[in-house]
Amino acid sequence: MSAASPVDAARPTRDPGAGWRATGLRPVLTLLSTGLVALVSALLLWLGWLLVGGVANAVPALPPGSRVRVGGLDVPAEQVSAAVGAAMQTEVLRAGLIAYPLVVLAAAVVSWWLVGRVLGPLHAVTATARRLSAESLDTRLGLSDARGEVAELAAGFDAMLDRLQAAFDAQRRFVANASHELRTPLAVLRTEVDVTLADPDADVDELRRMGEVVRDATRRADELISGLLLLARTEAPSAVDPAVVRTVDLAAVVVPAVAAVRAEAARRGLRITEHRAPAPTVGDPVLLERVAGNLVENAVRHNVTAGWVRIGTGLQARSAELCVSSSGPEIAPDRVEELFEPFRRGPVDRTADTPGSGLGLSIVRAVVHAHGGTVAAEPVPGGGLTVTVQLPMP
Repeated sequence: MSAASPVDAARPTRDPGAGWRATGLRPVLTLLSTGLVALVSALLLWLGWLLVGGVANAVPALPPGSRVRVGGLDVPAEQVSAAVGAAMQTEVLRAGLIAYPLVVLAAAVVSWWLVGRVLGPLHAVTATARRLSAESLDTRLGLSDARGEVAELAAGFDAMLDRLQAAFDAQRRFVANASHELRTPLAVLRTEVDVTLADPDADVDELRRMGEVVRDATRRADELISGLLLLARTEAPSAVDPAVVRTVDLAAVVVPAVAAVRAEAARRGLRITEHRAPAPTVGDPVLLERVAGNLVENAVRHNVTAGWVRIGTGLQARSAELCVSSSGPEIAPDRVEELFEPFRRGPVDRTADTPGSGLGLSIVRAVVHAHGGTVAAEPVPGGGLTVTVQLPMP
């Protein structure tokens, strides 16, 4: 067997169905329906021809030897019956051959029109999809006269566009907020360095003050970047690595979270109360520790002086539950859901003097959802917030 030449190997393989796909559905469906009508019409014509001959043969015959006068001539009765049958079949065939092309032509015209009506909404979907871009996602089909499956297709396409527009809007807001948050510490860094370098009499104290400001700004930028990376990781479909999944007790992950904020809580005079009961679940230990750490850290950071923090774990309705409640500024009930959006800090959108990047609850929600759990928040009467996380039991 000879080897294929490079030219043959480079030649694209012809797809047998490419011609049909390039032709389009309308001519193909019209041709199929017209061919079906032509086949049925030919079958009916043949059956009519047979039936007419059968009817002629079924006429009662005269006695043998009888003669019938036709046009002044005496003709045997047997010849008259055969002649009448042949004449009837010839007439049916003549009329059928005249009507047959007319029926086929009418079927072709009607099929072309009906197929065009049926495929009209599909062309509208295609045209709309071709016009779509990131700036024109508000385009909708709006096929109010569509019915049946076509109406379902149009409604599904419009619903998909609604989801795409919501996703793009959320992405734009996220990018704008992230740009703003990153620009703030960078602006602080640049300003502090420029001011210090422009002062020829800057002493050691001034340089130390600048170093502290630069350190705080870089810490804030580092926290923001780390939070953005973690949020992007937890919102991915494969956020939880099956290789690291194991049984985790929420009561245990609370311990390091409380230890990390105990010094700040003591400095601000906060009272921390713990009610820890076994609450086993299954998941990534590092991510679940981040959930507990973010909740406890938010409860301390967004608290008031001499306030309180209550932390509880246990089993509730066949779920492992972690509940963190704290005092703090008063939050309107209709704004509680907004706290789970990125860059939200307490009852305000952004606060320059508030520590943190505003991603804590966003990361909590993403991690909990990745583990198949739920998270909910409700305001505390008089000020504060209660956040409840429920995760599946092992």
